[in-house]
Amino acid sequence: MSDTRRRVKLYTLNEDRQWEDRGTGHVCCSDEETSLTVTAESDGSLLLESKIITSTAYQKQQDTLIVWSEAENYDLALSFQEKAGCDEIWEKICQVQGKDPSVEITQDPMDESEEERLEDLEAAHVLDLPACEPEHLEEIAELVTSVLSSPVRREKLALALLNSGFIRKLLLLFRSCEDAHHRQALHHLYEIVRGVLFLNKASLFEVLFSEECIMDVVGCLEYEPALAQPRRHREFLTHTARFREVIPITDSELRQKIHQTYRVQYIQDIILPTPSVFEENFLSTLSSFIFFNKVEIVSMLQEDEKFLTEVFAQLTDEATEDDKRRELVNFFKEFCAFSQTLQPQNRDAFFKTLANLGILPALEIVLGMDDVQVKAAATDIFSYLVEFSPSMVREFVMQEPQQADDDVLLINVVIKQMICDSDPELGGAVQLMGLLRTLIDPENMLAPASKAEKSEFLSFFYKYCMHVLTAPLLANTSEEDHDLTEGSARVNPVCPDNFQTAQLLALILELLTFCVEHHTYHIKNYIMTKDLLRRVLTLMNSKHTFLALCALRFLRRIIGLKDEYYNRYIMKGNLFEPVINALLDNGTRYNLLNSAVVELFEFIRVEDIRSLIAHIVDHFYPALESIEYVQTFKGLKGRYEQEKERQSRGLSRYRRDARSFEEDEDMWLNEEEEEEDVSDTGFDKSKSDYGKFMESEKAKESQDKENQPKRSTTASFKFTFAHSAAANANASNGSKPPPSSSSSGSRPAAPPAGLTPRTGLVDYPDDEDEEEEEEEEQEQAPRKRPRLGS
Repeated sequence: MSDTRRRVKLYTLNEDRQWEDRGTGHVCCSDEETSLTVTAESDGSLLLESKIITSTAYQKQQDTLIVWSEAENYDLALSFQEKAGCDEIWEKICQVQGKDPSVEITQDPMDESEEERLEDLEAAHVLDLPACEPEHLEEIAELVTSVLSSPVRREKLALALLNSGFIRKLLLLFRSCEDAHHRQALHHLYEIVRGVLFLNKASLFEVLFSEECIMDVVGCLEYEPALAQPRRHREFLTHTARFREVIPITDSELRQKIHQTYRVQYIQDIILPTPSVFEENFLSTLSSFIFFNKVEIVSMLQEDEKFLTEVFAQLTDEATEDDKRRELVNFFKEFCAFSQTLQPQNRDAFFKTLANLGILPALEIVLGMDDVQVKAAATDIFSYLVEFSPSMVREFVMQEPQQADDDVLLINVVIKQMICDSDPELGGAVQLMGLLRTLIDPENMLAPASKAEKSEFLSFFYKYCMHVLTAPLLANTSEEDHDLTEGSARVNPVCPDNFQTAQLLALILELLTFCVEHHTYHIKNYIMTKDLLRRVLTLMNSKHTFLALCALRFLRRIIGLKDEYYNRYIMKGNLFEPVINALLDNGTRYNLLNSAVVELFEFIRVEDIRSLIAHIVDHFYPALESIEYVQTFKGLKGRYEQEKERQSRGLSRYRRDARSFEEDEDMWLNEEEEEEDVSDTGFDKSKSDYGKFMESEKAKESQDKENQPKRSTTASFKFTFAHSAAANANASNGSKPPPSSSSSGSRPAAPPAGLTPRTGLVDYPDDEDEEEEEEEEQEQAPRKRPRLGS
């Protein structure tokens, strides 16, 4: 006989008792080898080769499924596209095993020792059941419970229940017992129905979950003996739970399948108790029943193009009422969730169908609605789409009409939802930030066209979207008047005291830090044209330490690139000043901020970034030389002295001519002058877009400003070094001082003696040169970090 081939999906059951898709192919059953083979339709590879063994139990389920186990804890399933193909392969299996094709299970796995232990049973094939009467319910319940430990007896009981129509008789008896309020009989019926479910037989589920039986099954499960009063599951399913048809479903089979799936899922999740360790495998077939039902529902809906087209038309229609649109969005959310049960090829086709029908333009509309539930559901749908294909979303975004306002671009709508999240914990903002990160990640851009896609999309993002993302950051770090009298408390640029705003800025900084690591050219241009790093470092003065750490992490990533353009920008703007101030304001406390700042300077020392070393020692060493519990700053000084010594010998390999830096920087800024103009225009517009949002936050800050404590209560100090003094002198002559220069300064005073010394946590190679000096100073108490300005 020639081989027969049918299109199938191959599934295996994993350790979590969930079915995993192994691919689509064609099944072949040969008479010569008596084996099942599945060949992949994509590349012709062999997905399965399984010999048909006479002792293996094969089950036929739902007309298109064949399920069997090849070893302990290794279950397989073939899902046929056509019922005729399933019937033909089933006949081949039964022919090899010598079974009647009309049965739904060939035999139960057993060994000879199991058979010997069961020889005392009366019959070999059929188990005699007690009469279905109230007085025999206790006996039936004990029988059902006793067979659960034996696969052979479970199978015999299942056959007996099916052959005699016993289940329908039990459900009729349930109705009469409930009408008579026969509580004891109802308790026995609960045990019986629960035990029948634990038999884990698909053929029984077909009867139990049929339209005429399932509500009586739910009724039996209401009368748990441990409860004083019965549950009201039927009342919930029939009156509380409502089936909402966003568009009328004309296919009666589809409607019945949806109802059945919901009710069976309710039985599994709500009614049945959590199975014990010994019972966890009893309901594996029930999970499979639900899984394949969901696959069938999604396939039937996807094939109905008229239905989906009508849904999209109503979703995007401006005349659609808010309640109706909310139902439509929730439908698509659940539809996408069901699609996760599809195999990869079918899932790809599913999302492509949604994309062709216009799911992304529809999301632009619903994401901008005021309804919180609609926005949450739309965010979940957008999440499914981004996880499925970031490139598809990026392609849509870049194809949007460029003449349209930037505010209606999909990515800008998403950014606005992140910024304006009303949740105090910013749960939605965190989810949206993760999706944005996925979209701008060059690592997931298509390999063949990765270079073009990366360049085009990032240019688009930085031109049309980056100003929207950074608007809250720039608005909350605007500079104040620095004209203060000497000795007055230091007033840094405005820092957000509102916790929710601080959380939002932390999310934005996390995304910008990711950009620094992955978008070298575009983010560098944006940082320098916007002087973004200076604005970020004003957050070092925030009372929220986590926000100060985010700002510090942003600087650390920039320095970690060891890019001389960045280094020149940092030195020219004196951008280490807020970091040094934060370190000194932190006082003598050991905490994460202290460790992060020390690690930053230790990285500069270890990597020997000589331009930064010279800048730090020239401008900040007087304030840092008293820090002795780590050798980082002495190490910086040591490297600085070594470099000066090399310079004096004419061996300097470190510094480039200062004019070359100036020429390079002028060239950089001239090249990006045009993009700077575009970016400035975008930012001015974004400030007005977010005016209401930011004004409300400012109002909260102004109300609490006088009552909010400063981060440092022991000192008020700001550096004025040589270049700052020169800048102030220039200011008196009409020149503009650097934005970060301060109006007053102080040399740290010597700390009092007798304080407990700190012990260095790390030994460095450069420490050996200083051991003799440390031995001489052991008799004196080491100095602690000064509290400057006190």
